[in-house]
Amino acid sequence: MSAAAALALPAAPRILVRGVNWLGDAVMTTPALLRLREHFPAAHITLLTAGKIGALWQHHPAVNEVISFAAEDSVFAVGKKLRAGHFDLALVLPNSPRSALEPFLARIPQRIGYARPWRNLLLTQAIPSRPGAVKMHKRTPAEVRQLIAVTPPVPVTPPPPAAHQIYEYLHLVAALGANPEPVPPRLEVTPAELEAARQKFGLTNSPGLVLGLNPGAEYGPAKRWPADKFAAAAKAIQQRTGCTWLIFGGKNDLPLATQIQSALGPASAAALNVAGQTSLRELMALLRLCQVLLTNDTGPMHVAAALGTPVVVPFGSTSPELTGPGLPGDPRHRLLRSAVPCAPCFLRECPIDFRCLNGITVESVVQVVVEILRQTP
Repeated sequence: MSAAAALALPAAPRILVRGVNWLGDAVMTTPALLRLREHFPAAHITLLTAGKIGALWQHHPAVNEVISFAAEDSVFAVGKKLRAGHFDLALVLPNSPRSALEPFLARIPQRIGYARPWRNLLLTQAIPSRPGAVKMHKRTPAEVRQLIAVTPPVPVTPPPPAAHQIYEYLHLVAALGANPEPVPPRLEVTPAELEAARQKFGLTNSPGLVLGLNPGAEYGPAKRWPADKFAAAAKAIQQRTGCTWLIFGGKNDLPLATQIQSALGPASAAALNVAGQTSLRELMALLRLCQVLLTNDTGPMHVAAALGTPVVVPFGSTSPELTGPGLPGDPRHRLLRSAVPCAPCFLRECPIDFRCLNGITVESVVQVVVEILRQTP
């Protein structure tokens, strides 16, 4: 008997998916949700998600309904809200105790998620970690200094493609009988949303070539390619292509975005600073309108890739093998990094000289952006 048959679900089950809380992680769950929809085409699938990213799921083909919660909502309030849904099954994507407690308090009869400390008794089926899973190891500053002191440097062995985070979520839906093979992450924006974004942000009369620049990163400075390099690359690309730049970021990134816009000099009229001025849906529409996005490893990187926009990403403290954009190995995206023995360290701040990102040159970034544009029909 298959795992799905053992669950004894109705022909059109009501399935709750407890989503993850961060934008980039949420995008990486979309292949699993698409496979879940494929396996249960008649199901009513509801996604429970943090309110800050609830709009991400509008128009998504895998989701019928979104229930959001605020940061201040108690686990008991969320459980009570879910109880009214009369769900047959809960699929818990995060690893936290709270995310398993919510469907338990909602009295959902079948609750499936990964086996993790302090929550296994809250699940009716605790799934062991998948074979081939690679845990992120955050190095200590002492480990970083020890690695760079070795001569010659110890070669870094990258994780295999199957180590990518999307496989973690696919493994969970496979426990329900769904196909575990990956499909590209996918998000949706409508033609009406694209046109509204053009109108609101003054792109109706702009040159045909629109590129995106996303110089911030919420995680910390160890993920940020230096601002002067972003500015220099943007200026060089603008001179070669005559593009219009859209500079993205959150409200906290506004000083950084303004600094880069000013650094572009007299040509800055062709750079539109929208940092802190977009809703999530507007951000998605603008990212979809870009021919290329030059970005750090951030949530918008994942969003752009899932909307079909090629991304160019200087990687520093994080691993493209574990959390890179799109489907692992997708040739549309270019992921750049320096050959340094201490990366990835997964630290928020570099304890030494920031060699991982300082080693990525402006010239190399300009080259790959121009190459992508030449290959784009």
